[in-house]
Amino acid sequence: MKFLKQCLSFVLSSYLLSTTMPAGFADQGAEPASQTPVQAAQQTPEQLQQLVAPIALYQDALVAQVLAASTYPDQIVEADRWLQQNPNLKGEQLGQEVDKQPWDPSVKALTEFPSVLANMDKNLSWTSSLGDAYVNQQQDVMNAVQVMREKAKAAGNLNSTSQEKVSEKDKTIVIEPADPEVVYVPQYDPWLVYGAPIGIWPDWYWYPGLYLTGPGIGWGFGFGVGFFGGFGWGWHHWGSDWHHHDILFDHHGFVSHSRVFANREHFNAGRGGFNRGGGFHGGDFHGGTTQHGFAAPHAQSGARSGAFGGFNHGGATRGFSARGQSSFGGGSHGGGGFHGGGGGHGGGGRR
Repeated sequence: MKFLKQCLSFVLSSYLLSTTMPAGFADQGAEPASQTPVQAAQQTPEQLQQLVAPIALYQDALVAQVLAASTYPDQIVEADRWLQQNPNLKGEQLGQEVDKQPWDPSVKALTEFPSVLANMDKNLSWTSSLGDAYVNQQQDVMNAVQVMREKAKAAGNLNSTSQEKVSEKDKTIVIEPADPEVVYVPQYDPWLVYGAPIGIWPDWYWYPGLYLTGPGIGWGFGFGVGFFGGFGWGWHHWGSDWHHHDILFDHHGFVSHSRVFANREHFNAGRGGFNRGGGFHGGDFHGGTTQHGFAAPHAQSGARSGAFGGFNHGGATRGFSARGQSSFGGGSHGGGGFHGGGGGHGGGGRR
């Protein structure tokens, strides 16, 4: 009897051990896995060209603002929502109130172009993918912009007009406002304007006042940049350094302090730098301030990159940020402009 009890005790102990050990080991293995988000695959040149197609024909300074701001998709949503809640703020008064906000200088600068800002909010998945690509493939993204400009020029859709000046310097195409105080945002179909049609970004939302049906480029109203001229984040503080494949802010390389995206190059070199050091520039991390942005979720290899990859490109994303917007400009060529002065201060975010 004593021997039988010992055998029964041994069997029960073995059973309990066999059922609890896998769970324990599973828990141990799950912890580091949850701390290591799967990194999205690098974008191919063709994918990057599709990604930059909606903005490649913008003036250089606006391209810089959009690329920089795309690394702050959480602030893009905040700023667009804030503009809709303050429709009566105009001109210098708008600049003064924007200057008080805790947003990055690039996001503040885009409040001067509400249709561009709203488009980035409506197409939040695209904005997120653009920000992720700029963080991890900065040189490739800048090259893609130039490739698309070459295609548009070859198709006869990129020439100097009364709204903008197109020139070629050091084998790069530069786009600047014809009047340094008035900026016209071009309106075009990003999937047709470059000659041979390219794939439409999944569930792309066609924001009114920015896109035309069919090939060619149109112009709406001009935005007077003088209203924000006195603030440290205004139009004249931005540019693109095509030689170094860089965004310029105050004549220095722009540094994003966003924590929304992981720098895969730095992440793969060692986990010590992942979301710890703050901002990024190219392949390097720099000290930065804590952001209340979204955390980058897990992504499957080969999937589109971006912190909002899990969102439906047009449905759930638009449902999250959908708001009524006013349309700026129409589909016809030409358009009016306005000027203004400015004052105040601000700035930051440069290397």
